[in-house]
Amino acid sequence: MKSGLKVGIVIGVVVLVIALLLGGSYNSLVVKSEEVDNKFSDIKVQLERRKDLIPNLVNTVKGYVTHENEVIDKVTSAREKLASANSLEDMANANNELTSALNNLFVIVENYPDLKANTNFIQLQDELAGTENRIAVSRKDYNDAVSSYNKTVKSFPKNILASMFGFEKKEYFEASEGTDEVPNVSFE
Repeated sequence: MKSGLKVGIVIGVVVLVIALLLGGSYNSLVVKSEEVDNKFSDIKVQLERRKDLIPNLVNTVKGYVTHENEVIDKVTSAREKLASANSLEDMANANNELTSALNNLFVIVENYPDLKANTNFIQLQDELAGTENRIAVSRKDYNDAVSSYNKTVKSFPKNILASMFGFEKKEYFEASEGTDEVPNVSFE
């Protein structure tokens, strides 16, 4: 064989190997990006379920609690913010506000033994607790997927390919500042 043909074959094989490596890297970025989007969708489903439970809970509490309108209004307002949230940051903030409002509502419920014993209320509270657990799991799964994706996007040599094709770092679903504090409820 002529040396020119050998060089051509070697160059062709090298180009083919590089193309396969780039294609595999690109595909792994696409898969990880889709996984993040899927996990985000799971969070949205659970937040929607939670949002749908709130009116029933509020109506049940309203039947017993007559002078606690401010707390009920905060729950309703926070629910509306969650319903209208579009971005990840808005959803996280609205979710945290709703959690705080619900915590205040449950503190008030402690003063109403008849309400605490109401079957509807107990069932709604259990469903809401289950939903809260699902949200926590969905958030963890989402953040795990984001972590894996972000590591891939930042790692060499995939970071070069990621920047060429517009794969950017994704944001975590984090709690807002102050959500780790116990709510202060006063009956004055």
